[in-house]
Amino acid sequence: MKTSRPIRARIAPDAILKNYRLAKRHAPAAKAWAVIKANAYGHGQWRAVQALREEADGFALLECENALALREAGITQPLLLLEGIFNSRDARAVVEHGLTTVIHCPEQLALLLDTGPFERPVSVCLKLNTGMNRLGFTAQTFAIAREKLRQIPQIALTLMTHFAEADGARGIAGQFDQFQAMLGDWKGPVSLANSAAILRHPMAHGDWVRPGIMLYGASPFAEQSAAELGLQPAMTLESKIISVQTLATGDRVGYGGTFTADRPMRIGVVACGYADGYPRHAPTGTPIAVMGQRTRTLGRVSMDMLVCDLSDIPAAGIGAPVTLWGRGLAGDVPADEVANAAGTIAYELFCALAPRVPVEVGEI
Repeated sequence: MKTSRPIRARIAPDAILKNYRLAKRHAPAAKAWAVIKANAYGHGQWRAVQALREEADGFALLECENALALREAGITQPLLLLEGIFNSRDARAVVEHGLTTVIHCPEQLALLLDTGPFERPVSVCLKLNTGMNRLGFTAQTFAIAREKLRQIPQIALTLMTHFAEADGARGIAGQFDQFQAMLGDWKGPVSLANSAAILRHPMAHGDWVRPGIMLYGASPFAEQSAAELGLQPAMTLESKIISVQTLATGDRVGYGGTFTADRPMRIGVVACGYADGYPRHAPTGTPIAVMGQRTRTLGRVSMDMLVCDLSDIPAAGIGAPVTLWGRGLAGDVPADEVANAAGTIAYELFCALAPRVPVEVGEI
């Protein structure tokens, strides 16, 4: 989509590939599912697939329809359905197109088994609930499911779980121990590690890791930056100043007048708002860059505009370049910093990028 409005998102496929390689270096003995759910965290599913097509061991996503589209486009790697199958059509597609499906409840298991007898190998990731308490078989229901699958020689089985606190102080110890206890005599493949566990908990790397947010250049840790982890930003959101105003002491800014100038000030209006995907709840002080200099937002974010402080950037006028997040022409503003200021995570920033924002592809 082309538009004269100056806002743009730039996506760097090469950064996605570099971040995938970093995940592989952290878990050299494991294969890696490149997680491309939610339109590759807002970066574009097809862009991510093209970036990783030659090197990814497999791709993980949600919708069976998207997996079939990848197969039709010639993607031959394993494709993992992270939430499993939702109906008998999905179950048949798994068998007919060589997809790998999570099975996380008895109802899904019944859907899959009802498509038998199987004439070709079928790959299944049987999900165990070790404390996340979202999806997965419990210690009480796991044995029955596992036994049903073991009776079918065509089924290639992997056991998996998902960590709730791999990025926090509590870590994975409790869930990891629960997983090990549930395994019993299992000697087959396992898949446990998300981005945080890949980077911080090598004991959980297993046979398949699942890098997600790290592919897109954001940190899974609140206290450690993406740059410190060696990750490359894959998305930059940029715009320009479209208006400049001068404030007297006591003047207020924006809807609700939530910011009041405590001195004479010069402010700039940026063509970016919550309808573009910028968080409406980002408060005064959220970092932003103008003409290579870091500054701050002021007042409430509007649908199509936000305001920034230009008091210390006298050269900035209408048309001055702005970096909302990422590595931009106007300076670097890590998405994690913007997210932290807004009380959210970079995942949400990326996924919220609005369709109306034009996307350019290239290096960042």
